[in-house]
Amino acid sequence: MKNFKAFAWLVLAAAVVPTLDAETRCPGNIASVTPRLVANALLVIPVKINHERSFDFMVDTGSQVTVVDPSLALELGLKPRVSVGLLSTASFARASVSVLDSLEAVSQMVEHPLVIVQDLGQIKAADPRIRGVLGENFLAHFDMLIDYGHKMLCLDPSRDMRDKVRGERIPLVSPPLVSPQGGEDELEFAPRLVIAVHLSGVDSRQVLLQIDSGSDGPILYQSRGGNRLALLDRAAQRTGALSAAQRAFAALPAQDLRIGGRTVSQVPFVTPLSVGSNLPARDEDGLLPTALFQRVFISFADHFVVFDPK
Repeated sequence: MKNFKAFAWLVLAAAVVPTLDAETRCPGNIASVTPRLVANALLVIPVKINHERSFDFMVDTGSQVTVVDPSLALELGLKPRVSVGLLSTASFARASVSVLDSLEAVSQMVEHPLVIVQDLGQIKAADPRIRGVLGENFLAHFDMLIDYGHKMLCLDPSRDMRDKVRGERIPLVSPPLVSPQGGEDELEFAPRLVIAVHLSGVDSRQVLLQIDSGSDGPILYQSRGGNRLALLDRAAQRTGALSAAQRAFAALPAQDLRIGGRTVSQVPFVTPLSVGSNLPARDEDGLLPTALFQRVFISFADHFVVFDPK
């Protein structure tokens, strides 16, 4: 399976987003839902499974496939079809794959989606009501707008929003630059949402970051394809009252992040302190959380993203 992100919860002050009072609708009056925010960054919405019951799922553009907790898989009577490799922030493991009859969110339905069965330990620690993760194999069927200020998530199957959104279109890295991971059991999912940026602490090379609504802090991996960023040598272990998940990461010097013609100043990246010995080579350098911005528009079909669109 291509890169599947597990979850590193980093409580960063930069993730706090103000709430705006004026009522706002999705562009083109597209259907929307009001997500519940966890840690001021993570989006949780109701998802209906198999035309029946609804459960709370976290929306995660950094996960190529939808995930259900083992207890929910047992409740649904899911049968494993095959196992795949899962590449997380700092480790590689295997998990079983099942198929649902249907998955519905924000008034939109996808039939017979694949789901991974995986323990959601750290996610459920943040919010025990979460029963799964809504991944790209559902989200990629739509254009999507995340609006943190107005607490609104829009999914558009018609592309009406695309024509009404204004702002710089940042192209997604073309699929040839993002190669598959894994082996013979590789399953094909939607291409990961990766963009090329520049960091002030990196000389000339482009840095590839995956756009991730399932993380509350920016991460740089230890290497990409064996090519290590010199910036990582300046990592400093954090001290103080930190959770176990936070202690697993070292802080990097804050970076000025240039995306297209825009610069976001002093972004606080972290990096894993240790990685598994069986970790495959990565095709991207890290994660860029959507929560760094007020609004994010993603066109899966046309392969671009707009940060803070008008």
